[in-house]
Amino acid sequence: RLPEQQKMSWFGGVYLPPALHPLNKMLVKGGEWEDIDSTQEKRRAFLQGFCRKYNSRKKLQTHLVHLVSRIYVEDRHKVLYCEVPKAGCSNWKRVLMVLSGLAASANNISHDDVHYGKHLRKLDSYDLKGIYTRLNMYTKFIFVRDPMERLVSAFRDKFEHPNSYYHPVFGKAIIKKYRHNADEEALKTGSGVKFKEFIQYLLDSHRPVGMDIHWEQVSKLCYPCLINYDFIGKFETLEEDANYFLQLVGAPADLKFPKFKDRHSSDERTSAEVVRQYLKELSKEERQLTYDFYYLDYLMFNYTSP
Repeated sequence: RLPEQQKMSWFGGVYLPPALHPLNKMLVKGGEWEDIDSTQEKRRAFLQGFCRKYNSRKKLQTHLVHLVSRIYVEDRHKVLYCEVPKAGCSNWKRVLMVLSGLAASANNISHDDVHYGKHLRKLDSYDLKGIYTRLNMYTKFIFVRDPMERLVSAFRDKFEHPNSYYHPVFGKAIIKKYRHNADEEALKTGSGVKFKEFIQYLLDSHRPVGMDIHWEQVSKLCYPCLINYDFIGKFETLEEDANYFLQLVGAPADLKFPKFKDRHSSDERTSAEVVRQYLKELSKEERQLTYDFYYLDYLMFNYTSP
């Protein structure tokens, strides 16, 4: 049995966490964070308003363990981070490793160590009591990104560079189904997937391969209407949001969010202009359907539709 203050409401097969965890603003030094704090309050209020209006709790019934499967735990500073790929997640994992004492600096942790080292624990690895307690007591945070920028960034990363997983697993299946008269080399390697082919796969209700976290909707990765996130950061204001959050949770004063690009550092960052170039390859209908696919993400986080 859980203590009274840790009890959660049961709803449609899911234990829902209680209301938002109040952030300890006593730890924030200086007045330069006032604007970021004000923006933060607006984002949280906007998301809460959206969730009340949309009432997605009635539409989503899933087991709690699945609900928290993308959430990383850092017990020292009592934080929970829901991973959204292509929204600064590699550097956030580096920061969590430093916070937990696994590394002295975020700057010398390799990409493979971050993603394949299994240094960080996920919330679904705890028993139910451990999950409930942390959802109730810890500060929950998420960083999101404009959905179309995130999508194009994922495509560029996984399909425009050599990749020993995405080319043979996704590339081969995509080329086989959506490219007419594909040559043997493309069918054999899965390399050279075009953006239009990738979008055809994304929008296909009978996809030849399943979804992937790099382009899955945030609404299905982090369930923002079921889990009350205390802090909502955005990739567009990544550095200031991240460093404000680190102050809020009492991180060491010398720990700053890393500025470096995790991979393909010579590539131009995926900006709104880069996205426009990729969207030109699609028909008007494909562009609309792609927006529709990420419709909830646009609405939840108040992004402007393209």
